[in-house]
Amino acid sequence: MLNRIEEWIDLTNERFSSQRKICTLFARQFAGFYSEEFLADSYFVIVDSIPKPDFPELREAGLGDFLDMEIQGITYKNTYYILPTFAQDLRLHFHELVHVAQWKTLGAPGFLQRYIAEVQSVGYKDAPLEKLAYAFDHHFSQGGQKVDVPSYVENKI
Repeated sequence: MLNRIEEWIDLTNERFSSQRKICTLFARQFAGFYSEEFLADSYFVIVDSIPKPDFPELREAGLGDFLDMEIQGITYKNTYYILPTFAQDLRLHFHELVHVAQWKTLGAPGFLQRYIAEVQSVGYKDAPLEKLAYAFDHHFSQGGQKVDVPSYVENKI
């Protein structure tokens, strides 16, 4: 199943590649949290509907609630997708970039396996990968001390 999901992700990222925007747009706002090099290999796409792989196997694995959940953004590898109403929301961009760092650290199979297992066992809100992203976006939104997020992620997960 993980291979099928990754293939879907690669096709989705390819399908939207002409609409991608590079995250160096946030270099000033995210300085000290994300390097320009990291941002130069991270992208976002504004979409009217968040793309999700709705395979029967995912529902059978107990992920139906996650697939049906209304979300503002989702990350696939180094690209995240956000709704137009959140295009200017720096906190959401920051949050999704934490996930980009997680994908880069764990690799696609590792991220998918861990994320699915966490959502299955403790639910979306309590999944450690999500909790880390929410903790960091909160830290950023509160004007917290600069932390190299990708390095932190690499060392802590």
